[in-house]
Amino acid sequence: MRASYDVVIIGGAAIGSSIAFFLSRSTTFPGSVLVIEKDPSYTKCSTTLSLASIRQQFSTPVNILASAFSIDFIKKARAKFGTLGDIGFDESGYLITASSHGATALRANYKIQQSLGTESALLSPEQITQRFPWMSTKGIELACLGLSGEGWFDPYSLLNLYISEAKSRGVHYVAAEVSDLDVSNGQVKGVRLVDGRKISCGCAVNAAGPAANSIATMAGQTLPVEPRKRIVYVFDCREKAKITNSPLFFDPNGVFCRPEGNYFLTGVSPPEDQDPTCDDFDVSYDLFENIIWPTLANRVPAFEAIKLVNAWAGHYAYNTLDQNALLGPLPPVSNLYFANGFSGHGIQQSPAIGRAIAELITTGDFMSIDFSELSAERILTGHTVRETNIF
Repeated sequence: MRASYDVVIIGGAAIGSSIAFFLSRSTTFPGSVLVIEKDPSYTKCSTTLSLASIRQQFSTPVNILASAFSIDFIKKARAKFGTLGDIGFDESGYLITASSHGATALRANYKIQQSLGTESALLSPEQITQRFPWMSTKGIELACLGLSGEGWFDPYSLLNLYISEAKSRGVHYVAAEVSDLDVSNGQVKGVRLVDGRKISCGCAVNAAGPAANSIATMAGQTLPVEPRKRIVYVFDCREKAKITNSPLFFDPNGVFCRPEGNYFLTGVSPPEDQDPTCDDFDVSYDLFENIIWPTLANRVPAFEAIKLVNAWAGHYAYNTLDQNALLGPLPPVSNLYFANGFSGHGIQQSPAIGRAIAELITTGDFMSIDFSELSAERILTGHTVRETNIF
């Protein structure tokens, strides 16, 4: 590790390492890059504890376009990077269902998605039954099924791709924790580490995930980002042979489920008034017993008899302003770039975000996809970007 770098990235999980990856591949950026990661095992980071699903079924064009690029990146990774790009992409799709209450919004979102080239189809209850005869359509008026590019992948493999490629192109990684930022005249001049080392920099990137606000406060700023616990439950089903060709599906009440090898993964976001800031990894089983299992049994008759075999907790970097990303600098500090607040869809958008922040650093603008409406500056104005398809 040197004493000075052009770019210092704080946080080496999917977002930080994707930014490093794209900076290292830039033909117009000859500078040096350092990634600081306090947990190089990545065992407790949001990336590796993620469900690692990907979809284009959003309601805002910017999120749809971000996922479109990320899907293309993931689908082509094996061809571009060889075995390193084999990230276990399962293109079995997303099925988002809606009751009569949500059907109008689902149709409106579908129109936006179609206008941007998304391959998906609206399904009536009868069409759902034809495709997925093991699923009950009770209480469902409409569903939208992603036909191409939606599904899930192995998060650690995608992270390893970013890190391996970035390192091979000269990016330095250090296992350390940031204790403070040196800021003067609206500029981050350097980063201080807990072990006492100081690193000068031309600019810094906050890619600290759920800890984003703690880094922001070192520059005298405040981000509306906090850790929110999300639990994934793993269950077995005695009659799993009946569940064929299953996509990742969402019940109208928000419970999701998808296959994983011989098992199934499931979960649900808790009600807002039961979703406090939380940084522990303790697993609660109340949601499973009271909401998830009854929902699954109602939706899939074969799930009336299931056995819970495992569970784990991770954290969303939850943006309390509008649950969308906060990107770029926040005045008055002009060279601290934020890439935070993804609220659960960070890893799936990490290829697009990595490219976008790399462009912003090297050119001063978003060149490929216009992410300006997700600028961190909206914190100052209170402007919100409302994404209705947040789970």
